Amino acid sequence: MSKPICPPFVMIRTEIAGVSVGRLAEQFGTPVFVYDTAWMLRRLEDLRRFDCVRYAMKACSNGAVLDLLRRHGALVDCVSAGEVRRALRAGYPAQGDPPPIVYTADIFDRESLALVVEQNIHVNCGSPDMIRQYGALAPGREITLRINPGFGHGHHLKTNTGGERSKHGIWHEQLGQCLEEAARFGLQVTGLHMHIGSGTDLEHLAQVCGAMEKAVLQVGAGIRSISGGGGLPIPYTPEQQYVDLDEYYRLWDSTRQRLQQALGHPIRLEIEPGRFLVAEAGYLITEIRAVKQQGGFTFYLVDAGFNNLARPILYGAYHPISICPADGNLHRPEIEAIVGGPLCESGDIFTQQEGGVVTPRRLPKAQVGDWLILERAGAYGFVMGSNYNSKPLAPEVLIQDGQARLVRRRQTFDDLIREEMG
Repeated sequence: MSKPICPPFVMIRTEIAGVSVGRLAEQFGTPVFVYDTAWMLRRLEDLRRFDCVRYAMKACSNGAVLDLLRRHGALVDCVSAGEVRRALRAGYPAQGDPPPIVYTADIFDRESLALVVEQNIHVNCGSPDMIRQYGALAPGREITLRINPGFGHGHHLKTNTGGERSKHGIWHEQLGQCLEEAARFGLQVTGLHMHIGSGTDLEHLAQVCGAMEKAVLQVGAGIRSISGGGGLPIPYTPEQQYVDLDEYYRLWDSTRQRLQQALGHPIRLEIEPGRFLVAEAGYLITEIRAVKQQGGFTFYLVDAGFNNLARPILYGAYHPISICPADGNLHRPEIEAIVGGPLCESGDIFTQQEGGVVTPRRLPKAQVGDWLILERAGAYGFVMGSNYNSKPLAPEVLIQDGQARLVRRRQTFDDLIREEMG
């Protein structure tokens, strides 16, 4: 498993996956999400040593993306009835070994419970109540359990999924009680899942592996799979690094080998990437519609806002930014600029730090009509979009082998008001 090749960081970008930015903007309008399939498949290949790569589709759930990853061997993790239906629509079968679709959550809403029972979708239970509710309707089936080991990790408090302040997973000290509950309904616990947050580092990973080993030995010989969850980081800045995938795999595989020896049978090792597969593949192309001078600051105001890409306002997340000059002049001096969107909201700024601190970015000098590209926007981009300010959802475009294909049309005003009764 070699070190991932990093997409280049550039300040002037004229094409995406061999297709002109100008052509994409003119053909599909702006704002528009564009996905380069080659980067998704490259990232999937980086993880082939794991027995099962299970895509966390919450990161980017477009049916064309799901179909692409399915055809190249990735299975899928879902967190809602809607995501399960998307997976089925994209061609994933409901049952198989390993399960093609897993529903992972901390609760069942009524729709999701009815759907997984009806379709016999494998369930990864994140709370004792899920075990009871599922067992009452589907006794005798197999389940996995998501365990909260008592500690967590994440690049932001809002992405930390372990520890006593996290809602996720079954508290590790309640595992014994949950096994009793499962046995009461004849449910067979065949796997354990442990995901403590995004931005995994190896020190925390070693702790997770130790906690997983302890939990598996408590459950016993019925365990046939373990999942380390996701959280694999990608570099959003030139200073950031990928996790060492060789060491990442070695830690998990060593844990698996010890457990196989202790239990006396093979154990499937799963990984559950979301961001890692799709973030670098995604670009949000916008048009600069105003250049404003506010005291000592220059603002580039574009036609995309946090209704399209919410990560900066949610986490102060950093996205690389590039400019595509509409006039073809690639020799632009650099200036300090703040990038904001069109929404009637002071927080609608793409160049902000955690806590909402507005921060200028070194960017090429630009003018109205130039295109500005928010990069590494394939994960938690479109899927977190909204209709705030009655803005339509942006279209999505997939580029494969130099061909751009519309895979979601731009939402219309009629779409926007279709369900309204007033």
